[in-house]
Parts: sequence; C-alpha cells; structure tokens
Amino acid sequence: MDDLTAVRELHADVPELTDEARSAARARLRRAIVQESLPGALPRRLMLRVAVAGTAAAAVAGGAVVATRRDQDTDAPRMTTLSAAQLLHKAADKSRADGTRMPIPRNDQYVYTKTYITRTYAKDGRTKTWTDESWTSVDGSRPSRREEYGKIHNDPPVGRHEVMWPPTVYTELAKWPTDPDTLLKWLRMGNAKADMEAFVNACQFFVVPRVMPPGLEAATFEAVARIPGIRIDRQAVDALGRRGVAVSYPKIYFAFIFDPETYAYLGMSLKGSSGDWSDGKFEDSDWYREARGLEEKGVVDRIGQLP
Repeated sequence: MDDLTAVRELHADVPELTDEARSAARARLRRAIVQESLPGALPRRLMLRVAVAGTAAAAVAGGAVVATRRDQDTDAPRMTTLSAAQLLHKAADKSRADGTRMPIPRNDQYVYTKTYITRTYAKDGRTKTWTDESWTSVDGSRPSRREEYGKIHNDPPVGRHEVMWPPTVYTELAKWPTDPDTLLKWLRMGNAKADMEAFVNACQFFVVPRVMPPGLEAATFEAVARIPGIRIDRQAVDALGRRGVAVSYPKIYFAFIFDPETYAYLGMSLKGSSGDWSDGKFEDSDWYREARGLEEKGVVDRIGQLP
C-alpha cells in the first residue's frame, strides 16, 4: 500500500471536525509524540501511521498541513491539507473576527504600528534587526512620525495631495470595495490578466502602516485567493521567529505569512538587494532576505502614545 492510499483510507467516512476539536486533537498528538520515547507510552503502530500520513501529506502539491484529527475507533491521527486559496479564505474569516476589536478611528487620531524586522544577507550571512514604531495621521491632515529601518522620518501632513497607491488615508481607503471580485479588478488596475501586478498591489496594503476599514483586509485576502498560480511555503518563519505558512506568487519576492493554526496574519517576507545602479548594471549588490513581523497595531490620540 502506498502512502497516498493509506491517507485516503484514513480520511474516508470521517465527518469534518470543529476548530476546537482540531486544536484539541493537535495538542494530544504533540503530547503523544513527545512521550514516544517512554516505554509503552505510545504504540509503535500509531507512530508508523503518523509517519505515513505525514509523508503523504507533504507530497500533496500546493497543500499546507494545518490540522490533525483522530479516528473515532482508533488512535490513528488524521491529517488534512489546505490549498493556498483555502488558507487565504480562513485568514479572511480570522481578519473579520479580529476586526471587531479595532475601533474605527477618528480623523484626528493616529494609527500606531510596531514592526520587528530581520534582514539576512546572502554574501556573509550577517543579520540586521530593527524594531520600527510609527504614528500615521488617520486623515493625513497632521504630521506623522514614521520609523523605517531604525531611521525616524517626520512626515508633513498629506492632505489631499497623497500620491501613494494604495492610499494610507483612511477616508480614501474607505472608498475601496470590500467585494473580493471587485477588489481584484481594482488591484489588476483594469487589466484582467495582470495577476502578478494584482499580487504586488495587494502586498502594498501591508508594507506601509495603515488602518484598513472594516472588511478591506479580509477582502484583500479573498481577492488574492482568486489569483491563479499562488502557492504555499509550509516552512516560513516571520521576523519574530514564529512558524508560519507563506502565500506567494511565482517570481515575486513578497509573501504573506499566516499562523498555521489560527490563520492570523503574522507579517511578510521579501527578497531585496543593496547597491548602486551604474551604466545600466547593479554594482556591488548584496542580496538579502527580509522578514517582517507585526508586533502591535492600534489607534491612539497623539504621537508617542501607545495603545
């Protein structure tokens, strides 16, 4: 019997479990694996079933192992997989649930964000870290304080002259659609085949600090879920060292990172380079990988205040 057949037989006729049941099963499995070294603590048959299921699940293209469950009649674990699109839909559900905790900001308030950044260079493996804090005026009418890689920028009021796209001004973002299909059209900027551009534009929502109006973050994840070719990296780690599942697009250096159990948005990963353009060539470039972890986000009344 091959591994995939074994997993199919394990999965047959088992009803879907609730998230709470999945979490409980996952915790029991972890404890069982830890105790396997103790004599008689875990039958070898169970450990073999775990190994077979894990090997087969990892071979499923485009899937992320995100949950385990047990058979009602045996102690054998059951594993399920999510595609990139399914993961994004669950992330959207999580965003909507968490959105009720974020107050709708007033125009005279500020968006506070605290982001942890790690950057590892390819040439020598050295790593740099930053903890950036920013206070962004909600309507752009007041000065903002933005920290970027440890350097503080005191930005003047934006007013009606904002050129950044997508916008950071809350009232402008509130005009954006929260229907995923319509939003995807906006992200494609009128070109129905511009999937790569749509993915990059979706990432831009999360690169610069901003408060998303209710439903817009969730709609962004669902819009990305509709982009053909998105893929999963099950070995992602954010800047805070949290294990995650990343969603990316081929040949694009940005990726979303989500918690594999709660589906909460954790941060982003990207690839870049340092150096100077000279005669049409990039000289002395040093490629690096960067991870960003969102530590805290909130709405405050003034620069310097914490949520």
